[in-house]
Amino acid sequence: MTDTLDPAAVAQFLVDNPQFFEQNAALLGRVKLSSPLTGKAVSLQERQMEVMRDKYKALELQMSELIRLAQDNAAIANKFHAWTQSLLQARHGADLPRALVDGLCAQFAVPQATLRLWDLAPANAGQWFAHGVSDDARLFAASLLAPYCGSNNDFEAVRWLDDAAAVQSTVILPLRSGGSAFGLLILGSPDPARFGADMATDFLIHIGETASAALAALRA
Repeated sequence: MTDTLDPAAVAQFLVDNPQFFEQNAALLGRVKLSSPLTGKAVSLQERQMEVMRDKYKALELQMSELIRLAQDNAAIANKFHAWTQSLLQARHGADLPRALVDGLCAQFAVPQATLRLWDLAPANAGQWFAHGVSDDARLFAASLLAPYCGSNNDFEAVRWLDDAAAVQSTVILPLRSGGSAFGLLILGSPDPARFGADMATDFLIHIGETASAALAALRA
């Protein structure tokens, strides 16, 4: 009586003895497998080539995706660089808020952007960016530990935009100095999908931190 071979044991034997097919090269042509591509019987060598081609195609797709992501990130980094340059070119401190929001709109194709600041130096208290901030808005800024990205749920901060009624999705960034919130930066779009809850926030965090560092000079 012939004992049935355990497939796992055969597989383990081949793994443990890689020289088996070198010593029995004739088997490579005799062993026939069914090809998932053609449905026909092919040799072990031909099947191995099919597997390698599939792996190569998968690697090509992964590499293409990595290249696309790298190109997207490079484009965003270039826009971020141009935006920070516009901040450095602002001649007077009170010009910074306008340069900041206009630069975001120009570099990142944001339909609308604005900001509000508080606890400012007396010389800046009458500026446009210091008007219309309620205690609730300040509390909201203090509680916002990460960028808000998503639908416009009738936020007070969104109403600071020129055409707030058209805003369907928004980004709200807290501006902080020394751990305390002293402002909010708001981006708005009429496209509900432009700013989604699932979007990456790495660059948004950098924008918030850079804006905070630039605008901190306006504080009291």
